[in-house]
Amino acid sequence: MSAELAALVLGCEGTALTAVERDFFRDTNPLGFILFRRNVDSPDQVRALVDSLRDAVGRHAPILIDQEGGRVARLRGPHWPELPAARAVGDLADAEKAGQAAWLHGRLLAAMLSDLSIDVDCAPVADVPVPGAHDVIGDRAFAMDPVRVAALAASQAAGLLAGGVLPIVKHIPGHGRAFADSHKELPVVSTPRAELEAWDFAPFKALSHLPAAMVAHVVYTDIDADRPSSISPTVIRDIVRGHIGFDGLLFSDDLSMQALSGTLGQRTAAVLAAGCDVALHCNGQMAEMLDVAANARALDAAGMRRWSAASALVAAAPPTDINALRAEFDRLLVG
Repeated sequence: MSAELAALVLGCEGTALTAVERDFFRDTNPLGFILFRRNVDSPDQVRALVDSLRDAVGRHAPILIDQEGGRVARLRGPHWPELPAARAVGDLADAEKAGQAAWLHGRLLAAMLSDLSIDVDCAPVADVPVPGAHDVIGDRAFAMDPVRVAALAASQAAGLLAGGVLPIVKHIPGHGRAFADSHKELPVVSTPRAELEAWDFAPFKALSHLPAAMVAHVVYTDIDADRPSSISPTVIRDIVRGHIGFDGLLFSDDLSMQALSGTLGQRTAAVLAAGCDVALHCNGQMAEMLDVAANARALDAAGMRRWSAASALVAAAPPTDINALRAEFDRLLVG
């Protein structure tokens, strides 16, 4: 196993590691791993998979998952409880109750994940949809107002941390104005920078203290007309690190998304060269992962500092009556 951490988070193909995957992960030594629906069957199976991923690299590697609630939930019934999408919280008229519900939403998500030894959630979503935008964000966003989005995303992130799970805010600097789904094609936004700063970027600036973020595959023509944010040194330097002031660990969005062009190796090199700390590859296809790993680099000193600061925030949650928290959440939602 390499002594250096590769600046990568990788997926695996199924519900248990193959010998080939185990050897590859041992030799590559990615920072961590991400789970999807294809990796999930039962609680005991997920715990065993998590243990085998960590055993492959010989350390307590972070395990990520997209568990937002609503339609983006890798853990589903019958083994795991359903939680609504963020918009159900944001639609509460009373701001104080909405904030309480957002915290409880995060805390309940954390309880679900920590029971499986999953310690990183790709949430909250801090994007602000605009009328007519593609529904890829839609009800995953708390609201269509940046101030409300920022407040509720902060509460959800605090709930996750209270439950011992690290939040990754997404999709910095904003995906809500995209009129295309970046999973399938490259969204191009031509809105002037001043308007983006006042609206789209504003929640991320308010949340710049959070420990980790995921950068969007979206072109902002008034900032960099040629490259999506995830491979744009200009966007990452001037907007993410500059205007927004985010100094946490920065992940790319999934390298396999069709918003990006070129080989998987070229995409990997591009996001890391642009200023992402960690490249994220999710689909678990070995041929792609070999190309990704061959074009990655070690997590550099800045990335290590950011990862150390983020991981230091994760601590075991004190004993809590989760059923009582769920009852309180449900009570708030029905008003």
